[in-house]
Amino acid sequence: MGKFLVEGRHPLSGRISINGAKNSALKLMVAALLGHGTFRLENVPRITDVETMAGVLRALGVEVHFTSDLLKLDVSSVRGQTPEALVKAMRASVQVMGPLLARLGRVEVARPGGCNIGSRPLDIHLAGFEQMGAKIEVKDDRFVARAPRLHGADITFRYPSVGATENIMMAATMAKGRTIIRNAAREPEIIDIQDFLNGMGAQVQGAGTPVITIDGVRELGATDFSVVPDRIEAGTYLLAFLITGGSGTVEHVVPDHLAPLLDLLEAMGAGVEIREGEVSVVSPPALKSFQVSTGPYPGFPTDMQPQVVALATQAEGRSELKEVVFDRRFGYTLELNKLGANIAPNNRAVFIQGKTDLSGASLTAGDLRGGAALVLGALAAEGQSIIGDIEHIDRGYEAMEERLQGVGAKIQRLAD
Repeated sequence: MGKFLVEGRHPLSGRISINGAKNSALKLMVAALLGHGTFRLENVPRITDVETMAGVLRALGVEVHFTSDLLKLDVSSVRGQTPEALVKAMRASVQVMGPLLARLGRVEVARPGGCNIGSRPLDIHLAGFEQMGAKIEVKDDRFVARAPRLHGADITFRYPSVGATENIMMAATMAKGRTIIRNAAREPEIIDIQDFLNGMGAQVQGAGTPVITIDGVRELGATDFSVVPDRIEAGTYLLAFLITGGSGTVEHVVPDHLAPLLDLLEAMGAGVEIREGEVSVVSPPALKSFQVSTGPYPGFPTDMQPQVVALATQAEGRSELKEVVFDRRFGYTLELNKLGANIAPNNRAVFIQGKTDLSGASLTAGDLRGGAALVLGALAAEGQSIIGDIEHIDRGYEAMEERLQGVGAKIQRLAD
């Protein structure tokens, strides 16, 4: 447990190199459970969610070795019950269900935890497994799934759930026959998982489109792989430059993955320059207000919603953001208002009146992306701010204070 001490009103400038994507690395670690041998994953971020997932894998019998940004996984010996405390610390750990069900025929997992940003039911995952022949029961707040061997199925999701798409896709790689996932999520991280699985010997196609087809195989091997850059980390740092009136570049990115955010920033008047593998932004004399709605990829990412709301406090006029993915993702707005922001949530929408002069305050991070928004607000505020409970931020941002210090921010980590 620690805190950030932030002194605001220092325009940022410089370059930040972006790490591998949290939402890809965690799922690739899980997908390795399907294979045999030793995996080498490059560009893996050193964040607490990765450390938690490493703990889950170790408890399942996997040998895990982390050096710099290289993660080595030996999956020669795998068993099927996950540790309850670790699963409840991170929702992504429920992704072990698909791989373990496919490999072992049985899996037992605690109900998952994670950020409290709204209801994220598992019914889409479980219904998909049942269509593939699994028997699922709930025992003392745990899910137990069994299937001697899964079989292919034609599955249509009622919503393009990222987690369910990944879970069913991984399970289907070793199912008997063909599985088709319709209304699949299209996020870039899902393409990463497809490429990883195919490197292991799977037969998956269609990731990045609404229809994914998987032809099951009997056995999978190992592969080496480099994780795709983190588009949410990149977006957060682009906003850090703009909210302080500065300019800068994020490098080691895939600009196409940032398109919804970059379109919004250009509409707000920011200068945006795209080159191969990097994006630069320049602050305008005045940011313009906006209207935007979150949505499944390629829509505007819900994981950038809190950070964009923070930026809107420094835009001229009334901005409106609609949240259609999660139903409880505005808790951070109470904290931003402590800085002097004028933000009013209303059901699934939030209204921001700008431009407001922010002043330092004592704040508490309640979740990962909301915590990042508080850091952005503090960077724009006059005076000093203290941000507590930054373990939420550490879940998805590697050494955020060091990265920001490198481009001129006055931020330091304090022991709690």
